[in-house]
Amino acid sequence: MARRDVFANITSPQGDVQVRKAKPGYVARGASRSMISSLNELAEKAALADQNLSGEVVVELDVSDVDSSFVSDRMGEDDAAYVELVEAIRDRGQDSPILVRPHPSADGRYQIVFGHRRARAAKDLGRKVRAVVKDISDADHVIAQGQENSARQNLSFIERSMFAQRLLDLGYEKPTIQSALAIDAPMLTRMLSVSSRLPDAVATKIGPAKSIGRDRWIDFAQRIEKPSTKALVGRLVEEERFGTLESDARFDFLMSEIKKADQSAKEPSPKGEWRAGDASVRAEFKDSGKNYSIAFKSDDAGKFGRFITDNLERLHREFLSSIKTEER
Repeated sequence: MARRDVFANITSPQGDVQVRKAKPGYVARGASRSMISSLNELAEKAALADQNLSGEVVVELDVSDVDSSFVSDRMGEDDAAYVELVEAIRDRGQDSPILVRPHPSADGRYQIVFGHRRARAAKDLGRKVRAVVKDISDADHVIAQGQENSARQNLSFIERSMFAQRLLDLGYEKPTIQSALAIDAPMLTRMLSVSSRLPDAVATKIGPAKSIGRDRWIDFAQRIEKPSTKALVGRLVEEERFGTLESDARFDFLMSEIKKADQSAKEPSPKGEWRAGDASVRAEFKDSGKNYSIAFKSDDAGKFGRFITDNLERLHREFLSSIKTEER
């Protein structure tokens, strides 16, 4: 699949388009290396975008006139990194302008394409935000946003997956989503296999989980499809102890509890035991709801078992009679 250089289209007055082959997000071998390669390519693109934007007309906007993008691509905020950004802007000023477009439905307002953290920092510092204003389409908006933020923020697998799901829910075609995330079709399929199974509320509660990779999320999504597991997770994410954990630890905690529940479900039901008064016969029985089994243990186990079998009809009549008596 070919991918347009969206930043060139945004920043070039002539709207020149460069076509490059998209590199697979993951391949059968060397998945981590492929992801690093994709992120490096995006970083280069983001750096090029900064250079191109710096050549455009930069204006200063009141942050109160600027709205966020119509689709979010991140989950939570790295507080330490944000503090560093604020201090850098306080000391040096805003080095790189953000990209905004005229708001599609509100006259006199603007919508951020990328640069949300810089806009937030300007607001917290009581300053105007330096921005380049470009009139671009919704499709170019999400592609530029996805590529630039993926490069700058090193978004985690689940953040990228949920961003892809939001774009799909908004009606964007899969090729557009692939361009926004710089991934191939098989990788998009894997991402959507997770995001489509995972309740948005649960994903939001867990957060970005930066160190949790693709395979572990796929395993988690497959397990949470089970109704009892989904209900368990729904209860756990509301517990106070869950909220005290860091994002990665929240994922680990949920997975640990899911595995414990699965293991308990696989364990056989507790066995009961009966012994005759003279200890000549011993019986072990197991009740699993719709099944009830009895195993006799003694030298006469076979004879006693055949006696029970021969008298099942009589025993069943006595059982029915006892039920009628209880109901009176």
